Amino acid sequence: MRAQPRGTDGSLLVSLPWTIGALGVSLAPHVPYLALWISAAVVGCAAWRYIIEKRRGILPSRWVRGGLALVCFLGVFGTYSAISGVGPGSALLAIMAAMKLLETRKRRDQFVLLFISIFLVMSSLLREQYLWSLPYLLISTLIILTAWLRMSAEKSETAKQSFATGGRLLLYAAPLAIAMWVFFPRLATPFWAVPIDTSQATSGLSDTMSPGDISSLSMSDAVAFRVRFDDEIPDSRDRYWRGLVLTRFNGRTWTGSEPRIDSSALQQIAARGDPVSYEITMEPTRQQWVFAMEMPADWSLERTFMGPQQQLSRVTPIEQRIAYKVVSYPDYVLQSELSSLARQWYTSVPENGNERTRDLARAMRSDAGSDTAFIDAVLAKFHEEQYFYTLQPPALGSDPVDRFLFDTRQGFCEHYASAFAFMMRSVGIPSRVVLGYQGGEVNPMGGHLIVRQSDAHAWTEVWLERYGWYRVDPTSAVAPERIEYGARGAAIDGVGVGWGFTAPSKLLQQLTMTWDVLNAKWNEWVLGYGPDTQKGFMEWLGMSDPSWRKMLLTLVISVVSLILVISGLMMLRCRAPAKDRASVLYDRFVKKAGLERRTGETALEYARRAKSHGTIPESTVSSVTVAYLDARYGPDDDGALGRLKHAVAAIRVRATA
Repeated sequence: MRAQPRGTDGSLLVSLPWTIGALGVSLAPHVPYLALWISAAVVGCAAWRYIIEKRRGILPSRWVRGGLALVCFLGVFGTYSAISGVGPGSALLAIMAAMKLLETRKRRDQFVLLFISIFLVMSSLLREQYLWSLPYLLISTLIILTAWLRMSAEKSETAKQSFATGGRLLLYAAPLAIAMWVFFPRLATPFWAVPIDTSQATSGLSDTMSPGDISSLSMSDAVAFRVRFDDEIPDSRDRYWRGLVLTRFNGRTWTGSEPRIDSSALQQIAARGDPVSYEITMEPTRQQWVFAMEMPADWSLERTFMGPQQQLSRVTPIEQRIAYKVVSYPDYVLQSELSSLARQWYTSVPENGNERTRDLARAMRSDAGSDTAFIDAVLAKFHEEQYFYTLQPPALGSDPVDRFLFDTRQGFCEHYASAFAFMMRSVGIPSRVVLGYQGGEVNPMGGHLIVRQSDAHAWTEVWLERYGWYRVDPTSAVAPERIEYGARGAAIDGVGVGWGFTAPSKLLQQLTMTWDVLNAKWNEWVLGYGPDTQKGFMEWLGMSDPSWRKMLLTLVISVVSLILVISGLMMLRCRAPAKDRASVLYDRFVKKAGLERRTGETALEYARRAKSHGTIPESTVSSVTVAYLDARYGPDDDGALGRLKHAVAAIRVRATA
């Protein structure tokens, strides 16, 4: 078999930059999630291929390309420890495009690259469909279409004309896409699922807490969830969003249990007062914890259960944005009775370590005389003595509770919750640490509450006779503004500057709120367009009992109707231009001459045959021919067309005479 030529002739020099540009645009959303070497490999291969084309060089041999492909494949597997999922899949697509560039010789190879570009654009939507996803989808598709058209464009066609043609194609396709999105039956659960790239964490919480190992806490403005209340929004001091509960302490780290269902957990809640109803739109966390304001009594999220410490969990990790309704009771009594085994579990501490804290707790308990007085005394100690709330506490080293309480006296919520719970357990008071969020920021434009990762918080629960599990937040004794106003509210009011909070300017704050409203509406109207929303929309359109059969039938009718309308518009746009008047008159002359015109025959050649045929006088043939040539190819002169019309009409008059 003859070897395929490897040389280039520069024929792709005009269209290749468009193909590389389309590939770059489609790869852009993946760059933050790709390893640096993968992005560098794509850029290097693109530059290498362009230089080869410009210099009319030789493409790499098959062995070189195969070796590079193998090395890159092993690199992807080593980087991601897998070859399936959005992250590894995107990396493999990028490498595939880079390798394909090195063997691109003809336009059909460029078509393959543009197909890969389309797959890269669509795969970016598997991670998340942000508000900017729609304009990105439209712009990137338009660029790919333009690159496609540039490969087959004539030399006289400009890039602007190709761009306009691509835009018209998108406009023709838009009604079909909207109709399919609106009417295609929505499913509560997908037929398939794609493993999401887990190379970056998204939640501000984890299932462990080690205050002694944390020397700084970065404040993220990323949205954890949004809340829309049915009635008035509760005060910030009442907005404790319960997540997970930590029950074991080894002297440094608090840990919790794996999510499991407890059929008696809901019965342990004795609700008092009025309920609060609200809807949460929660961002993906890739964890099982489901957040709700204390204390949840009813929720709408499927496959969600309550654990033994009244924390909500889902059967599977939350990989996509979810929305659910909750009814909570801010006033409640939790588990008024505690078994001896449970009491022993919630009072257990390591046998050794943090001795100074143990001695302090025992002395303070002895002086207090009761558990409630001891709790008040510890909170008063935090409030009255020189303890500081900060996001940049010093590292604690060994015996972190001792070092925090007696030496550094600086920390954030985790430090105070850990120290408080340890002191409670040291004197036999059952205690545990709760992780979640506290407060949130009200968006006045959208009327909803924004809870950010910067609102992540830790507090404690202690068990007391007649009170059951009772929430105690030691942070409120040190930094009450953090609880009263929330993290962002304290920053805006200026009281959180000393803690490490930074406040945005008023203009930036307004822009942030506007962008958040747009995001919330996008989530509600577009991403939240599920089975229930679709059913309500169909009923609003007048469809009674919108079953999937009715919606499929409506979809087919709508798509067929739109195709007919779009086809009609394209036919009107692309119809052949009307035949000019000179050609119509000349055809009449040919018909009267009785001599069929040959394919490709000019008017002068036909005139010579018509004269020899003898049906029409030679002078008449000459006058018709001269008038036709003047009218068709001469200056824009109505006189020539008039002479042609008169000459042809004269033939008719003489024929009937």
